[in-house]
Amino acid sequence: MDSGLYAAYTGLMARTQALDTAANNVANAGTNGFRAQRDYFRSALVDGLSPNSLGESQVGNTVNDFGILGGNHLDLGQGQLQTTGNPLDLAIQGSGFFAIKTAQSIQYTRDGAFTRSSTGVLQTNLGEPVLDKSQQPITIPTGSIHIAPDGTVSVSTADGSAAVGQIGVFTFSDSSTLSAEGTNRFSANGAKPAIADGAIQQGALEGANEDAIHGTMQLILVQRQAEMMQKALSVFNNDFDKTAAEELPRV
Repeated sequence: MDSGLYAAYTGLMARTQALDTAANNVANAGTNGFRAQRDYFRSALVDGLSPNSLGESQVGNTVNDFGILGGNHLDLGQGQLQTTGNPLDLAIQGSGFFAIKTAQSIQYTRDGAFTRSSTGVLQTNLGEPVLDKSQQPITIPTGSIHIAPDGTVSVSTADGSAAVGQIGVFTFSDSSTLSAEGTNRFSANGAKPAIADGAIQQGALEGANEDAIHGTMQLILVQRQAEMMQKALSVFNNDFDKTAAEELPRV
């Protein structure tokens, strides 16, 4: 009975954490460049079932590990691109992140809703500079702006057209080094970025990679699973209470 109680309890804990993740995914389904978090669970057979060196079976441990949430991993799948027509709205087709310089550090995002400051610096809507391949700010003169798939920024004026910089698109060999900073930004935590092979599409923005409909269905599913774990836990509690009420008077 104790193994069943622990299984129900850990299952409830896991489903409660998964419920928080699913709710956050749905809440940000309309956020540009949002990357959903996906939960994963430890395998019940990861340690095997053969007796250990002390001759003790691992079956009990395996049962008690049932439903343990291993953690969350970042889903780097592509979000849907939406055409805006704004020459400074940029989307990445494929892998990679834009780099932006915040007051705290360099952060990475897929949200390409950029603007040009009064001094010509390419920036986010919060006034943070967007960085080039050398992780330096980019200054764009007045004129007609064209941004190539490789990030090269060209400006056309009455005197002709000239390249003025190249927007950096960066990736990381191990995405687990990234930690979320707000809804659609990430810190690299000291990991060194590499140049990504993603292509920039001018005049478009990338939406979240979480579909609101499927996300809501997942949220409902996880909520029902949590309710089932609560009911199972209640059954075990009632059985323990009944056993205690019947056995204690005999002591």
